[in-house]
Amino acid sequence: MTASGEDVVVRIPTDETALTDVEAELVALRALTAGARELLGFAAPEIRGTAPLEDSRVVATTFLPGYLVEAAHIPAGRGVATAIGSATARLHTLPPSIVRSAGLPERSAADARADLEKLLDAIGRSGRVPVRLMVRWREAAEDDRLWGYESTVVLGGAQSTSFVMRDDAEGAPVVTGVLDWQGLAIGDPAVDLHWTAGAPDAADDVFRSYAGGAVRAPDRALRVRTRLHAELEFARWLLHGIEAHRPDVVDDAADLLESLSDGLVNDVLLADLPARERADVSEAVALLDRVPRTERETSDTSMHTDAFDPDELRLHAEEDWDAAPPRSAPDDADATQPSLELEPDATQPVDLTDDER
Repeated sequence: MTASGEDVVVRIPTDETALTDVEAELVALRALTAGARELLGFAAPEIRGTAPLEDSRVVATTFLPGYLVEAAHIPAGRGVATAIGSATARLHTLPPSIVRSAGLPERSAADARADLEKLLDAIGRSGRVPVRLMVRWREAAEDDRLWGYESTVVLGGAQSTSFVMRDDAEGAPVVTGVLDWQGLAIGDPAVDLHWTAGAPDAADDVFRSYAGGAVRAPDRALRVRTRLHAELEFARWLLHGIEAHRPDVVDDAADLLESLSDGLVNDVLLADLPARERADVSEAVALLDRVPRTERETSDTSMHTDAFDPDELRLHAEEDWDAAPPRSAPDDADATQPSLELEPDATQPVDLTDDER
């Protein structure tokens, strides 16, 4: 608590990873201007001060009162589930300029797809990933239906415990604040909903509430990508162990991946995707027989001009617009081209009378 009586949260990162997260969060919180915070409709921590401390730093931010709910404990129906779904939708409607002006990351659907392919290549070389999972994730990376989404402002991996709740006057839970801003970016909205994989009772209500608050076109592959992101957490844990040269982490991740694979024996990740919208070539050709045959309409290809009076355009009084040009037969049988009769050369000498001179 400060001298003015305000409650604050003081953090001192104890390792390099934690320090990186804190510094990223400071950038994100500074990017949230007063206007952006008003658009949110709920609170975000405000920076009250920072100071260096040996190889780390001390960071003080405002305290957001309320309670947090673990994903597995969120009940179905109206309440925590719908409150978090609506709050996530509001967060995703923030103007992208907030992120861009702060120089924070921006990743398109194509970027996310490329990152997934790199991740699969890296963990595939380890030999510690069950074949079932590699096939499952490769199919997801190759399916265009997953990668046509519109990127939005995201927290970059929110959890259910990122949302601070309080009960309103009627006892209904409402979101009053959001924590964990260190991953603020422009990216796949599904990353902020991947935690619903651990909330089987509440997931439907979260997604229904989220869809009701979204202002974008419906994302029919959203739920499939949320499941994909949740599963890939195990893959990223394995990659961390490989890169950190930590056999204990690699073994732990490998065990988790085996358990995941066993639990997905009868599950098809892409089964919930809508049917492909475009037929292949053979299907398209087959449909031609079902197209009704109609008579081709005759098009008028004549040249249309403005109305005119032929007498005004006549060069000689004896010209007739409807008369056919004179024709003469060829002199010999070998002639194949029609002969043309030419008028006398208009420039030849003409005898003039004395009066005309």
